[in-house]
Amino acid sequence: MPTISSRGVSMPESPIRKLVPLANSAKAKGIKVYHLNIGQPDLPTPEIALEAMRRVDRKVLEYGPSEGLLSFRRKLADYYRKFKIMADVDDIIITSGGSEAVNFSFMACLDPGDEIIIPEPAYANYMAFAISCGAVIKTIPSSIEDGFALPPMRQFEELITPNTKAVMICNPNNPTGYLYTQEEMNQLRDLVKKYDLFLFSDEVYREFCYTGAPYISAFHLEGIEQNVVLVDSVSKRYSECGIRVGALITKNKQVRENVMKWCQARLSPPLVGQIIAEASLDTSEEYMLSVYNEYLQRRNFLVDRLNRIPGCYSPIPMGAFYTVARLPVDDADKFCAWCLSEFSYKGQTLMMAPASGFYTTEGYGKNEVRLAYVLKKDDLANALTVLEKALERYAQIDNG
Repeated sequence: MPTISSRGVSMPESPIRKLVPLANSAKAKGIKVYHLNIGQPDLPTPEIALEAMRRVDRKVLEYGPSEGLLSFRRKLADYYRKFKIMADVDDIIITSGGSEAVNFSFMACLDPGDEIIIPEPAYANYMAFAISCGAVIKTIPSSIEDGFALPPMRQFEELITPNTKAVMICNPNNPTGYLYTQEEMNQLRDLVKKYDLFLFSDEVYREFCYTGAPYISAFHLEGIEQNVVLVDSVSKRYSECGIRVGALITKNKQVRENVMKWCQARLSPPLVGQIIAEASLDTSEEYMLSVYNEYLQRRNFLVDRLNRIPGCYSPIPMGAFYTVARLPVDDADKFCAWCLSEFSYKGQTLMMAPASGFYTTEGYGKNEVRLAYVLKKDDLANALTVLEKALERYAQIDNG
């Protein structure tokens, strides 16, 4: 029998989805599973988007341009200007979700053996895409004790070698919910400029920043315009994960030309998805404010209730709709699996993402989980009650 690729063997499993078989088994037994493991919003997609989907009336669902529909890119450029992100139409390439934008960024900018520095915990697919293109991941752990703030620049510099090619950030951060400050972004700018690195910046959660400070995009950083590659998606802000529409934005013409080769190889991004996404850009401010306020209330409720559970701790996330929390367990992977396979409370259990899957450094995140507050408050309340009961029972088993 032929052997599979070593690259495939080294690809990490998704910490978000690897427990799905256990969740399915629990559901088959009639147990209600609260999904706090995945960033799938439960809020309704804007009606203007759904109406655009219903109005699709074409004789042929044809290939579109490899770089995306021109009308959509024009409207995106207008959208970015609201955030003082001055991107021209030609700076924008439409992708099949934000994940493809990350993948194409890496493929276009990194050679096998090139090193990319990523603060951890980090979105697990960054690691997967780096492995796919043969890049070497160098991670710098951030700490729950200081809310997962950006590690000091000296730690970045200690990792830099002649092979270092890029730094990757997610702002606001997935999985921690941390929002980088102006000072931190300026420090990153200086580092990127000093060593002439690429700065990949995943900014798909920019609509969800829970602080009065202005949002700082990598596109706002002066002097590194040619170094920045921005990743975006409509999935989260409009509850449109399933249409798979994202964007890659850069002022670097060489990068764009290289990215376009991969775009042409996959032919075109989703046509119907782009039609829906373009319409979504006209979503009312009332909708966006209501979604923002809902996530803010959920965040406040989740963190307050979680920190009342003995032995649990979560910092207050300032963006996105995630938090990484510490639990009073030795092995969160085992605990999360146990919750789905061996525990229920009043016919209910919960699914969480073990945080170890968001770290590359061995042994980190062993007692941490990522929680997505994408459920309504009543469901969050029930899920946290289930978590408290599960921890009580688990402690009895460990001590027994």
